[in-house]
Amino acid sequence: MTDLDDGLARGADGVPRCWWCDATAEYRAYHDEEWGIPIGDDARLFETISLEGFQAGLSWLTILRKREGFRQAFAGFDLAKVARFDEHDVARLLADGGIVRHRGKIEAVINNAARALELIESEGSLVTYFWRFAPVEHEGGLDKAALAERALAPEAKELARDLKRRGWKFVGAPTVYAFMQAAGLVNDHVGGCFARERARQARADFARTR
Repeated sequence: MTDLDDGLARGADGVPRCWWCDATAEYRAYHDEEWGIPIGDDARLFETISLEGFQAGLSWLTILRKREGFRQAFAGFDLAKVARFDEHDVARLLADGGIVRHRGKIEAVINNAARALELIESEGSLVTYFWRFAPVEHEGGLDKAALAERALAPEAKELARDLKRRGWKFVGAPTVYAFMQAAGLVNDHVGGCFARERARQARADFARTR
């Protein structure tokens, strides 16, 4: 059962979750185990922002179901390896049914790998860079309406602008904000969702170890 006012879904197990994950088991597992938990690894951050770019215009479920295919196709999102991909690799990827076969998005990932290496050279790591844009934790009652208002947060717009300035592609503000949600830079589990407190604690622990 879903309460459309507060954005909570209560499935057969009785656990309150964010409404958007109620449709499939894959969504629930992703929501329960990953979404909103801080990522402190450069390769995983690059994978996450790359997959969010591929998601543009598609459902996230499509990306989740192809995620292992993406990992195999893009060498585990190893930055140095992806940055060396050439036109032969583009052709290979365009023929790979295990991923989303979109030339612009494929070429964007290759370009962005090279730009990410430049960014690491100047900033130390993707972790250091991306987390600089993490907003202050919001306390209290985040509901479905409030979440919609945050979809174009100032921090996402600022990060998108800076990435574009550095030559990254397929990093519009909506894509960047979805990345921030997925990577735990923001905690957008709605109030009452069982995972909200866990994400809050994980973010606090992450901040203490940095």
